[in-house]
Amino acid sequence: MRRSIGVLLLIIGLVLGATLWKRIRNRDAHAQMVALLKDVLERTPDENKYLGNADLLELCEQIRATTSISEKVSLLWARAPIELRLGKTDDAIVDLKECMELVSNFKNRMDPKDFLEFEAELYFALAVANLRKGETENCVYCRTGESCILPIKESGVHTVTIGAEEATRYLREVLQRNPKHLTARWLLNIANMTLGTYPQGLPNELLIAPATFESKISFPRFKNVASTVGLDTSGLAGGTAVDDFDGDGLLDVIASDWNTSAELRYFRNEGNGVFADRSHEAGFKGLFGGLNVRHADYDNDGDLDILVLRGGWMSPGTLCANSLLENNGKGVFRDVTFTAGLGTVHYPSQTADWADFDNDGYLDLYIGNENSPNQLFRNTGKGTFVDMADSAGVTNMQYTKGVAWGDFDGDRYPDLYVSNLGGLNRLYHNNQDRTFTDVASSAKVSYPMESFPVWFWDFNNDGALDIFVGAYDLKNGMEGFVADFLNLPHDAEVDCLYQGDGKGNFLDVAKDSGVGRVTLPMGSNFGDIDGDGFLDYYLGTGYTEYDALLPNRAFLNDAGKQFRDVSMASGLSHLQKGHGVSISDIDNDGDNDIFVVMGGAFPGDGFTNALFENPGFGNHGITIHLVGTKTNRNAIGARIRIVLDESGQKRTIYRWISSGGSFGGNSFRQLIGIGKADKIDLIEVTWPTSASKQTFRDVAMDQSIEITEGQPDFRTLTAPAFHLKQQTQDD
Repeated sequence: MRRSIGVLLLIIGLVLGATLWKRIRNRDAHAQMVALLKDVLERTPDENKYLGNADLLELCEQIRATTSISEKVSLLWARAPIELRLGKTDDAIVDLKECMELVSNFKNRMDPKDFLEFEAELYFALAVANLRKGETENCVYCRTGESCILPIKESGVHTVTIGAEEATRYLREVLQRNPKHLTARWLLNIANMTLGTYPQGLPNELLIAPATFESKISFPRFKNVASTVGLDTSGLAGGTAVDDFDGDGLLDVIASDWNTSAELRYFRNEGNGVFADRSHEAGFKGLFGGLNVRHADYDNDGDLDILVLRGGWMSPGTLCANSLLENNGKGVFRDVTFTAGLGTVHYPSQTADWADFDNDGYLDLYIGNENSPNQLFRNTGKGTFVDMADSAGVTNMQYTKGVAWGDFDGDRYPDLYVSNLGGLNRLYHNNQDRTFTDVASSAKVSYPMESFPVWFWDFNNDGALDIFVGAYDLKNGMEGFVADFLNLPHDAEVDCLYQGDGKGNFLDVAKDSGVGRVTLPMGSNFGDIDGDGFLDYYLGTGYTEYDALLPNRAFLNDAGKQFRDVSMASGLSHLQKGHGVSISDIDNDGDNDIFVVMGGAFPGDGFTNALFENPGFGNHGITIHLVGTKTNRNAIGARIRIVLDESGQKRTIYRWISSGGSFGGNSFRQLIGIGKADKIDLIEVTWPTSASKQTFRDVAMDQSIEITEGQPDFRTLTAPAFHLKQQTQDD
């Protein structure tokens, strides 16, 4: 008896000792990451080409030292855009004006055509700088929910007008010299909107007709309520994840900012319509930077952990590191990157996705890197990962901007799509032996050549996964966007939509479905925003430069046949650069809201994050939370099939469990709209690891349920207050 007690005490001691040792190791690993990120912050001024000021200081010295007028012109021309990027807008304008004065001395020595071209470039640079000045004075500092929503009107009109007035003057000079300058024409119309002088203040030859800014179908308007709920923090480009991180049943918000001096933010849902900033309480102090975040329960302990991705757009060899943050179940996190085996090497990245590629019940991780080998981390099930990308054949070695997992051929093993900027994309078929084969060419899904976000989804509810890939053609940039927006000829690449047949074959239906547009998307995601059972999508758009003033875009799925651009009618057409996007029922009222991290790459291009509240569409729905037991706890890769009776007609809705697109994270809870259905005849869940199915019949609508793998009955959760009132466009 004493011996048994002794053995038991020894076992307890070993367990407690192992737990204590793990805590010590993790504490040390967390401190190691904080120290590394502090070092990155300290080196930013000298080494970071987006956030640093080393180039500016050097140019200032050169300008002070030069006595040559021509050299001074060149140096001022080089310094002004750097000042603008760093938020020194007035200094940039002064430099450009001085440059304009000095260059007039060379007018008689230059070829007239060359002089006019350079003069037009100077005028355009002055116009952009003044536009930025106007945005800063009216939208960033004096923001309203309507700030920068295209078409700009009412409370979005500027009250401090000097920036926009100067911009219109310079843009007219540009167009006088080059009437075909589409970007200048676009910006001139935007500037007049900010002044309240659109359309009457523009001549016909420069006017973009008001009808161009109208959606072709009526649609209720979403309201930006970020300022009223506590989510309107300011920052630069970043990612987001929306889910229940503290286990209280309410959806919280994680937001990152790629600025090396900005900490990760955790906004706890207080349940009373507001969010509280609990970033430091969550353990985020000193965890700076992060262009994207991807959440998942990697250790199957029932809470959601977070991966933070850093170094995107930076050169290989730049000091950066991703972070894996382990959740203690109460919304408190500790960095375990180094103890988990994810910190051996550091590559620039901003994209990753979780999936159980070998169906062992543990989530694995694929990280897409830029001009560096991609990484496939297999989860050992012991809290650690092993990189096996090389042996699996998925290193890619290109400029990866988006990755997504999806079982496109229905064999229960997730396949992998890799979106590359400036190269052919990959579709890696899972061979079920921990190796992959690139079938992109034979499947005809290699394009666009310049691409960014990607996701798997079933847009037409036929039970087969399809692929969306967004084109990011920076060569054509704004000129390509404006030409496409105005239905003019252009050579820019367009977004692709590949319809799958469930057997490994795809057909590009982008043109016929209305998806084949020039949108320049970055952050983006998909979700059912009108509750009809078909998946819609939202694109955060833009690129680094300040002339990139183009609207974020919302596309409504019309019964799986067409996508309708409802950006303008919905009020979702934000002009500032949109990055991480989450589409989830944030206020728990039975419809999906849209949270967007706003802001650009440069310190002078910051903006406030937006939360667009869904007005409601009068449709029914059901929220389903899956819990895996043999399958990974998040049930990533599981499939839900719902059979409905809608006025005597049967129809089927499919959902695959994921966090959505490659730049932004939705909740793993599935809010599935069922339109005007009279009842739910059947809910069927297919689990990938156990290869089992669960079927539930005659399920009540407008409730929230939890289905656990292997359990005969589902559990009813606190039901959302389903928003069944039909809103009007004026609401």
